[in-house]
Amino acid sequence: MQAQQDDVITPQQAGTLHGLFLERARRSPDKVAYRYFERNAWRDITWREMRGKVARWQAALAGLGLQRGDRVAIMLRNCPYWMMFDQAAMSLGLVVVPLYTVDRPDNLSYIVNDADVKVLLFENAEQWQALRTVRDQIGGVKRFVSIDTLRDSTEPRLKSMEEFLPPAGERTNEKGNLDPPGEGSNDPPRGTCSDELASIIYTSGTTGKPKGAMLSHANMLTNAHACLDTFAVHGNDLFLSFLPLSHTFERTLGYYLPVMTGATVAFARSIPQLSEDLQIIRPTILISVPRIYERMYAAIRASLDEGSGLRRGLFHLAVETGWARFEREQGRGPWKPSFLLWLLLQKLVAQKVLDRLGGRLRVAVSGGAALAPEISRVFVGLGLPVVQGYGLTETSPVISGNRLENNFPDSVGQPIRDVQVRLGEQGALLVKGPNVMLGYWNNPEATRDMIDSEGWLNTGDVAHISDSGHIYITGRIKDIIVMSNGEKVPPTDMELALLHDPLFDQVMVFGEAHPYLVVLAVLNNEAWQHFAREIGIRADIPEALNDSRVEAKILRRVARNLRGFPGYAKVNRVLLLREPWSVENGLLTPTLKIKRSEIAQQFAAQIKELYGRR
Repeated sequence: MQAQQDDVITPQQAGTLHGLFLERARRSPDKVAYRYFERNAWRDITWREMRGKVARWQAALAGLGLQRGDRVAIMLRNCPYWMMFDQAAMSLGLVVVPLYTVDRPDNLSYIVNDADVKVLLFENAEQWQALRTVRDQIGGVKRFVSIDTLRDSTEPRLKSMEEFLPPAGERTNEKGNLDPPGEGSNDPPRGTCSDELASIIYTSGTTGKPKGAMLSHANMLTNAHACLDTFAVHGNDLFLSFLPLSHTFERTLGYYLPVMTGATVAFARSIPQLSEDLQIIRPTILISVPRIYERMYAAIRASLDEGSGLRRGLFHLAVETGWARFEREQGRGPWKPSFLLWLLLQKLVAQKVLDRLGGRLRVAVSGGAALAPEISRVFVGLGLPVVQGYGLTETSPVISGNRLENNFPDSVGQPIRDVQVRLGEQGALLVKGPNVMLGYWNNPEATRDMIDSEGWLNTGDVAHISDSGHIYITGRIKDIIVMSNGEKVPPTDMELALLHDPLFDQVMVFGEAHPYLVVLAVLNNEAWQHFAREIGIRADIPEALNDSRVEAKILRRVARNLRGFPGYAKVNRVLLLREPWSVENGLLTPTLKIKRSEIAQQFAAQIKELYGRR
């Protein structure tokens, strides 16, 4: 039996995140919950089947003698096992700590120790090799569980999933039907309430060690439910999940929101196969960071570059006409004669592009970082409703979002229901509401720095709020770089590390809203002369700075100096400069701090060229 189209479970009806899952299984037992690729085929699993499998994980975890409030960690790619473990843990009152599947072992070790993780679920042998290098440093872990069958005679704490799980769930009878709730069930333990801690999510949004944002059941439940005001989700919707579930954006909107609404989630096989999966799955809703839209846009541009002038002209006409139609539908623009061409342009241009995305998308959500206006304009112009939102891990994560009927694509929308915003000192955006975290784990000082005594959280972002209530993010107080994949990079720490290299006198890391980082570096003249002699080039000619051998060798030096940073903080290009930045030329402050915006503006053309290379 299919779920009703608007069969939404409210936070009050759910109570907890596990209560949400149980209520969905009760309401929609035979509806497909998840679609995933396994053993060379796409497979479906219903809510009834999911509940039975959750019961097996619950029984296995219960057998470890863990205490309520103990922390357990998940280091998996997106798959049904992520949900099974998450729900089983919460059924026992355990606190879930998501980990990125690819991270430096020392970073994993820090998080596991800081959270005092008792159980760590991971996937394969490659991840185990990384964990083995720090296993002596994470002695508090009672059990490592691998999805794949692994053997390691030197580690008694390691068990594969097939060894760890009991042979059958405790919540299904012999006919496979759900037993009524009762003693021994995987229902939430007595006393669980929505304000209890559900998850600790570590974020590196500022300098220093990662901080664990403590999110309650109510934080994420109310946040997911409020997002339904910005775009409706129905029981017949189909999501394609590819952002990591360790990212709060995907977890709240791509996991808990579909459970709340009865929608189905399909798990993409991988990012390289995303284009193919879009056409196979044909989703109706897409939750993404700007990087994915950037890739799509780059593919479109590459295709246009190879085509005829007529083809490029038709494309631009379709985008401009579609954008003008959008502005009119929003009540902001006049009718134009070009609208008469839309049906033809839609058939010749727009639909062909949208078919590459599966052809059924009715809304595309962008968050985690800023989406370039030119990119949103193209997709909106082609008829894909793109709504941009904004948030932080510490706010569960959504603070604001554009509504389909009141969409200003260059803004991050209006505050969602029950969330208040205002501007503080230096124009910082302050937030208050049921989505604000409980605080940072084991870090009361950082909590006090982030949330004041009245409950206002300082986002650290400089904003402007329009008369219509739409929020525009205009800068960042602490100059944290937010890349287009949503990763946050502290440039000051990286720059200090790079300045250990005698070849550089001054450096600036750049990458806001871009897919990778670039470095602008002023060379030390003496060290540059020596470097040039070593590789056999003339240091005194301008062409030397653009020599391919120079960039390759310098990028290796950069990587060596940044080896202590996370893998996503990788520098792909470097711009070498000879003239120092100074107070006189306007690129340094009187206290000799670099002026980031002025440097970026002065070298804008060169930076654009760095990102334009293929």
